[in-house]
Amino acid sequence: MTPSQIQTKDIVACVVGARPNFVKMGPILRGIAATSPNLQTRLIHTGQHYDDAMSDSFFRQLGLPKPDVYLSVGSGRQGEQTAKILDSYERWLLECEQPPAATLVVGDVNSTVGCALASVKLGIPVIHVEAGLRSFDRTMPEEINRVVTDAISELLLVSEPSGRENLLKEGKSNESIRLCGNVMIDVLRSQLDAATALDPLSKMGLTKNQYVVWTMHRPSNVDDPELLHQLCESMIQIAERLPVVFPVHPRTRNRLEAIGLWQTLESSPSILATAPLSYHELLGLTSNAKIIITDSGGLQEEATALEIPCLTLRENTERPITVDEGTSVLVGHDVGLLVTLVDDVIENRFKQGKCPQLWDGSAGRRVGSEVAAFLAARKES
Repeated sequence: MTPSQIQTKDIVACVVGARPNFVKMGPILRGIAATSPNLQTRLIHTGQHYDDAMSDSFFRQLGLPKPDVYLSVGSGRQGEQTAKILDSYERWLLECEQPPAATLVVGDVNSTVGCALASVKLGIPVIHVEAGLRSFDRTMPEEINRVVTDAISELLLVSEPSGRENLLKEGKSNESIRLCGNVMIDVLRSQLDAATALDPLSKMGLTKNQYVVWTMHRPSNVDDPELLHQLCESMIQIAERLPVVFPVHPRTRNRLEAIGLWQTLESSPSILATAPLSYHELLGLTSNAKIIITDSGGLQEEATALEIPCLTLRENTERPITVDEGTSVLVGHDVGLLVTLVDDVIENRFKQGKCPQLWDGSAGRRVGSEVAAFLAARKES
């Protein structure tokens, strides 16, 4: 048999680069492998997050394969980093031995939009997982990334019904949109036992259902010194009712140090300020918490799946199902409301939520099936 007669499998280039991507890519890779024997994947790590605490540990703990390609873009300003990602991925697409049949991107980070742009400019179709999510707040870099990526993607895989509605309003065809469910919940369900086995509560001296997990990193919360000061004051006040576990994003710590609040929080006996936690460490804590306070979209989803009250430090959310059906309430910047809602939870006055449709642990398999069907249809057309 000559080389030209050998049948090669189509390649799907699967892009990761930042912490949320790493968590979600495992179920997608396994779903493609389980449902699509005629496809092979290439895991592309852009290097958008490059330190061990925010990157390598996730590969080890979540059982992800080592990346096939590492682009090493590193950090930088928004435009600078996105440009580096676009350029580096384009170079790989032009130089690789077998170009991919499609590029699959997840979520809304700079790696998502950078690799999508590089791919579509070379005529390679883009598949977007978590398509259609909208906060309708164009001041958020993530919102720009979502809108641009969806505009140039051919297959749009949505995690909740609002995604379909938003995409149809933006002129996308119904045939290009598929509801697959939430791959983040696949990870949660598969990793909960491993997270619990770490027993972070005894290590930190905590009691189940008797503490708060608090995370914040968004510029809208941490870049305004006055607001950040108010949020920290409310944290101290809430810590008088329940201990607060505060895993501190590097960006947040820098801002706290700049305004002289880091030492105050770190020295508080009821606030456990920690370095960024691994996925399992954080899940072990959130799954046993009384309350989650966060500006993270992923934690909003996990709180709903875990049926734990979530007070969201944002004026809007691209995941409205967590508010409409789940356990999340948008607090915005109203620190008075935040403290009141904490009291409501403690006094059992908080709303009840439910787990949404298709948040069942099988979203990755549905993604795999849709990817295979999409590429098969392109070959036939």
